[in-house]
Amino acid sequence: MLKRYMHKRERYFAMLNDNRVVRPFEWGLEFIGEDQDADDPHRLFAEFSRKVIENSDEYFSTPTISDFHIEGRPPASAGDAQSVTPTSAGGVLSEPGAVATGSHGFGPRNADRSSAVTQSSDWSSEFGDPQGYPSANADGTDKTALANGDGPHVLAWTSSVATPSRQNNTAYATYFPHETNRKAAVIVLPHWNAKAGTYFDLCRFFNKVGMSSLRLTLPYHEERMPPELERADYLVAPNVGRSLQSIRQSVADTRACVTWLKGQGYEKIGIVGTSIGSCVAFLAFVHDFRIDAAVFNHVSGYMADVVWHGLSTYHVRDGFGDNIDLDELREYWLPVSPMAYMEKLAAQQPRPQRYIYTLYDLSFPVQLSRDTMRALRRHKIKHSKSTIPCGHYTLGEKPWVYLDGYKIIRYLHKHLR
Repeated sequence: MLKRYMHKRERYFAMLNDNRVVRPFEWGLEFIGEDQDADDPHRLFAEFSRKVIENSDEYFSTPTISDFHIEGRPPASAGDAQSVTPTSAGGVLSEPGAVATGSHGFGPRNADRSSAVTQSSDWSSEFGDPQGYPSANADGTDKTALANGDGPHVLAWTSSVATPSRQNNTAYATYFPHETNRKAAVIVLPHWNAKAGTYFDLCRFFNKVGMSSLRLTLPYHEERMPPELERADYLVAPNVGRSLQSIRQSVADTRACVTWLKGQGYEKIGIVGTSIGSCVAFLAFVHDFRIDAAVFNHVSGYMADVVWHGLSTYHVRDGFGDNIDLDELREYWLPVSPMAYMEKLAAQQPRPQRYIYTLYDLSFPVQLSRDTMRALRRHKIKHSKSTIPCGHYTLGEKPWVYLDGYKIIRYLHKHLR
């Protein structure tokens, strides 16, 4: 009876958004640095997938960022609450840019950036005072107010992954500094189509338990959305190459957040991601040892399977049509799927990691979550598991949203103290 009720609620919430668009299928070879008119895209994507997985540290590397700056306070918005219910965001102006070929054969990178994170950067020269905050802000933002934790502020920088949308190439994250404690900070990655202001309450709860937080705006969301979109359709699309690039950019921006927080003197970094943010958080966690603890909120091992079988992504599945089957898409999107990196994670020193999934999820079907948990056990990866008796959308309803928040905050607070 509970299952039937939850599934009914899931379908109701999913269909509240009536602006989904079935976009045409595209291979998007130009997004992986290939000729868009190449004869055999199947072979090219299969080779690309194999190459990326073999060289994933290079693919997900983050260049040294030299233009971090604080833009000021985030605008007030309705719906300023932690929620996991996907909704559409408003459009912003953008100008198309060129898609350039990356130097490593993995697709576009922004120019004039080194190929990997510099772990021993000279923080004082790059970011200002290594014990505090940037020595100067381009917009004249009060440095003292930031240092004193005087409310949230917007951090901006040029994303290291170049996309056709100029607006999307500027990354944003809202910073919630704790008033006095600079030991631990948590990076918060929202769900697909999260509205401006979502997860701000979660960030403030992290402040209440003694931690700072930094909420990233995902690619093609909010200020980063091109004018032709009402939803962040380019993040996950029936365009094979663009979706790969978008998730890669999400990981690069997440790792840039780690770099910035380390530059502010934080000793421990945690991360929590919800839905697609969970996938991005996992990829960042596996490829960045500077992240000390993680919570993955909604769990699936394969991005392709979520699109193929998930309630929230039926329009993306429709866009693929008969041009590609699930096995092919799973192979081509394997570089951005957690299941590809289980062996890599198993070989690393154990770090605290919690996996939360819901029992009546139609967007991340529960069987996909259970497959992922079996893979973790099979590879003997030490982890914490938690299940909640609701669905994907209903996790944003009371009392489940409170239970979810408690499981996230308590776990990260315990392991980042």
